[in-house]
Amino acid sequence: MDEEITEVAGFLSGHEPFRDLPSGVLNSLVRQLSIRYVRRGTRILSVGEANSVMWVLRSGAVDITDPEGTLVERSDPGTSFGMSTLVERAPSRYDFTAIEDSLLLVVPETAFRELCASDAGFASFYTSAHAARLRRAVGALHATSRGGAVLKTSLGDLVRRPPVSVTPETPVREAAQLMAQEHVSSVLVLRGGQLVGIVTDRDLRSRVLAVGRDPESAVSAIMTPDPATASAEALAFEAIMEMVDRSIHHLPVLEAGRVTGLVSSTDLMRLEHNNPVYLVADIRAAADAESLVPLGARIPRIVEQLVAEDASAQDIGRVVTALGDAIERRLLTLAEADLGPPPVPYCWVVLGSQARREQGLSSDQDNALLISDEMAPEHDAYFEALAARVTSGLAATGYPLCAGEVMATNPRWRTTVSGWRTHFAMWLDTPEPKAVLNGSIFFDMRPLHGDHKLVDDMRADVVARARHADLFLAYLARHAVARRPPIGFFRGLVLEKEGEHRDTLDLKSGGVAAVVELARVHALLNGLTEVNSQVRLEEAIRRGSLSNELGAELQDAWEFVAYLRLRHQGHLVRAGREPDNFIDPSVLTDFERRHLRDAFRIVRTAQQALGQRLPLDNLS
Repeated sequence: MDEEITEVAGFLSGHEPFRDLPSGVLNSLVRQLSIRYVRRGTRILSVGEANSVMWVLRSGAVDITDPEGTLVERSDPGTSFGMSTLVERAPSRYDFTAIEDSLLLVVPETAFRELCASDAGFASFYTSAHAARLRRAVGALHATSRGGAVLKTSLGDLVRRPPVSVTPETPVREAAQLMAQEHVSSVLVLRGGQLVGIVTDRDLRSRVLAVGRDPESAVSAIMTPDPATASAEALAFEAIMEMVDRSIHHLPVLEAGRVTGLVSSTDLMRLEHNNPVYLVADIRAAADAESLVPLGARIPRIVEQLVAEDASAQDIGRVVTALGDAIERRLLTLAEADLGPPPVPYCWVVLGSQARREQGLSSDQDNALLISDEMAPEHDAYFEALAARVTSGLAATGYPLCAGEVMATNPRWRTTVSGWRTHFAMWLDTPEPKAVLNGSIFFDMRPLHGDHKLVDDMRADVVARARHADLFLAYLARHAVARRPPIGFFRGLVLEKEGEHRDTLDLKSGGVAAVVELARVHALLNGLTEVNSQVRLEEAIRRGSLSNELGAELQDAWEFVAYLRLRHQGHLVRAGREPDNFIDPSVLTDFERRHLRDAFRIVRTAQQALGQRLPLDNLS
């Protein structure tokens, strides 16, 4: 018997987490084990079945599959499985099937729990396994329901002909003749086979005909130099994102650094009718604010389509934000056209989810005005009128007024750069809990229109000061830690208890918003000016503010919850209802409910880690 114990202990000591156990603890565990032999094809445990043991594979192989039959993991000797039922005190999430004759070491629940209670490293090893499964769940959840071509087609597949090109010295007249002869709307400008520029039909109109330029001049004088490009392997959706971000309609395609062709927004339009590139173009061509109203109404349908076509929550947020930015910019240019040029330089900024490029369909408007210190009292009438026109236009286009009046119509948020510096100094130097909470949205600020330098210089100074404002950071962290995810002590989902959303799950407050606030605190702790939550988390990982494991888990948790939220909003749009953040858990699959619990647990772990890092206990 002792020889057998020694043999099993030797086997376990070669695998995590057993190798780190003291020899006495390991030998004690081995004495509590039993051995089970299973033949090939045996179902060891089924989805929904109760379980009171953990298995360690001694020899053979076991497949772990989810309820849809997708292979989650293939266990090799030394691998533990079945522990999720013990960790969660719940029926099995998975099917476990021996695919070879296998020998299993059976760990009783009591022995497992005793070790978890006495050895933090042992417990952490098994709880972290859930995060890995959550990461796989994010990919599984994005499985497409209709196979949209825009997300399946590479740009290389769209290239139908070699590029039509000229040299920088080619006369404009010859380039225009070539475009007409080849029936193309652009030509690439190559020098020695390398791309140096692009000329479009719009360039011919605006840079030649409209200004009376000599058609014999070289195309180098009118081309757009160093144009944006994409690789042949990039997907059509990635090209759409590039075009939306840069407001362009032509994208040269490169393979191994050489130009192989060009795709246009027309090529992409053939793939999908609801193309955000074309909606942006329609928005920019809107003659007045009233014309923007039906254009804004098209955004929910685009979101619904992107959700159905497997786009990630991060990419959908970028598209929604780009469309909202376009509407807001058009309202600003229309207002300036009516009111005349601004009396002094200014910058219109967006805040919150729009600033972070994370907008969903239930977002209200959050904006502000930073005005040059040259401003005189008589200038405020202009900016008051500008703010009124833009905010009312946004409300008509589908962006509700902010209930907290965080808008440029509020004189407090329509002030000079010096006034804004005073606001930030108050939050940082003499913080009060409520003021810090109300002011936190202003640390997610992005310039949209006007003189961006007014914002950039101030933000750089504010962020540099914030990382040393210990009391301010502590208040901000306390609020982030207090925003509890909707998960109970026994891992049950906590539903709304009253009001119109009773018995639903709030995906925003304790999910998406909780991660946003954690990412903001870590960004300010590290002096980062970036405002996008995923980028903030990436930088926090890179700088060691978050561990690689917890940071990656938090990114996956945000993506999973945000995707479910956007999908829910898309379903409401299809049903003709107003989008919101409250989902009936009964419409979720068991798979989704399980991984929501994992996501919320990860958020809570990250909150606890932040609470341990900063002194929150003694705050008033």
